[in-house]
Amino acid sequence: MIEQDNPSGETAKISLDQIFELLQEQEYEQLRTLLEVIHPGQLADILEAMPPKKRMQLWMLVPESQEAETLSFLHDEVRNSLIITMKPDELVAAVEQMDANDLAYIFEEFPEHVRQSIEEKLPDEILERLETNLSFEEGTAGRLMSQDVITVRNDVTLEVVLRYLQLHEELPDYTDGLMVIDRAGFYQGKLLLNKVLTHNREILVKDVMEKQQAILATDDEHAVTLFFEQFHLVSAAVVDLNNRLIGRITMDDAMEILRAETDRTLLGRDGLDEEEDLFAPVISSTKRRTVWLGINLITAFLAAWVIGIYTDTLDKIVALAVLMPVVASMGGIAGSQTLTLTIRGLALDQITSGNRFWLARKEIFIGILNGLLWAVVIAVMAWLWFQNIGISMVIAAAIIINLVAAAASGIAIPLILQRMHIDPALSGAVILTTVTDVVGFMSFLGLATYFLL
Repeated sequence: MIEQDNPSGETAKISLDQIFELLQEQEYEQLRTLLEVIHPGQLADILEAMPPKKRMQLWMLVPESQEAETLSFLHDEVRNSLIITMKPDELVAAVEQMDANDLAYIFEEFPEHVRQSIEEKLPDEILERLETNLSFEEGTAGRLMSQDVITVRNDVTLEVVLRYLQLHEELPDYTDGLMVIDRAGFYQGKLLLNKVLTHNREILVKDVMEKQQAILATDDEHAVTLFFEQFHLVSAAVVDLNNRLIGRITMDDAMEILRAETDRTLLGRDGLDEEEDLFAPVISSTKRRTVWLGINLITAFLAAWVIGIYTDTLDKIVALAVLMPVVASMGGIAGSQTLTLTIRGLALDQITSGNRFWLARKEIFIGILNGLLWAVVIAVMAWLWFQNIGISMVIAAAIIINLVAAAASGIAIPLILQRMHIDPALSGAVILTTVTDVVGFMSFLGLATYFLL
């Protein structure tokens, strides 16, 4: 459900089903009224949850004042599907209302002629800000930052600051403090608003400001989220390599990055794109998923090839075929636990060259202990099932080998992928599953062939 304030001040609840119903009944005026009070971020969620035809119907009803911000909230594929339906003049009118950092986020996706029209018609101040954002690489703090910043000098009194603030009709969103600079424009720290209100007005800014660290404009988005998490910030200054203040990033930007990273990790494990439209055409969705299915097919055939080596053993001892999945499954689960912890540690910059050895040793010891524990349990269960001590001993040994291999792989795979500049969250699980399947089957069937035949 989506809650919005209606003109009477009461809270209105709008569900996706209600939107569908109003479209079906062609209650367009009522829809326009509702769309005027829906937050652009929530409107974007509604649009992404609609099939293409219904989405276009609803988009035609969106007020012009809502178009710009709504576009900035949409995922790439959905946004592009709407942009191509807009006339150049309509698109230019929409983006003129956007902040420079929001416009920079989607600007390069526009057709060349639309970009030229935007550059020609944008006010000089906004165009200059846009060019500043675009001068930084995509995925960096400089591309993400807002240049809508209120600054004060460090050598003025709080009385001067208060009078300066009163000149503003409103403050930028998420303004918890003012960025402090010196006469040359170098960043000095942040003056929190509560200190402006609670301290003696004759005190100088430099005596009450916080010497808060700043984000480098060249830092990547991941570093930005870590910065906000580490210091629990509402907003943070962005500086160039010379420590000159050039903008700021707010907590909503950091949350958006974090959400995108989470989507990318969760969907990437299964070969999906976080920007993919839920209602994308069947052919395009099939093409994306086919590649990942092909990769998984290769790994499946690799495991099948290992099993094929021991077909004679399986023909003679059928019980081995029954127990094979146990060895592979235990290794896969144990490995995924280590893999997840390692990926999380890398994401939070908790794993360095100084502690990798200790982490690897710890996880391998856990693998050994878990292997010994579950080897006994599984050996007893195998004996009760098949009344064969040889099979019990073989599966116990295979469990120990596979759990130790899983622990070692769960550490090594993410570290190797990171060294190769490949996101371990996207491909680590596939590689790990292949390793635990191959090691599990080979150790179990290999030991059985050697000792039981």
